[in-house]
Amino acid sequence: DAGKKVFTKCMACHEAATDKDKVGPSLHGVIWRTAGTLPSFEAKYSDAMKKAGAAGLVWDEANIAAYLKAPKEKVPGNKMAFAGLKDDTDIANVIAYLE
Repeated sequence: DAGKKVFTKCMACHEAATDKDKVGPSLHGVIWRTAGTLPSFEAKYSDAMKKAGAAGLVWDEANIAAYLKAPKEKVPGNKMAFAGLKDDTDIANVIAYLE
């Protein structure tokens, strides 16, 4: 429940309960997905995100946590405008919600 509440900050651009893409890709089933590879969103990913996936970036808990904390540092050049979540508890709760 705590993660769902924090995820409301993400809902303008992302869906997590269904496979529906919005401005950003659906995050339903994102855990263990290779970055930049969701077929329904493939044409919209930034080159940076596609390259990160091609280089082996997989969305495990550690990588998602780092990305949620500082998206532009984890994947420089990505399109996500969100600056990141600063609270580690919020990050852990969002990851639990996504799982």
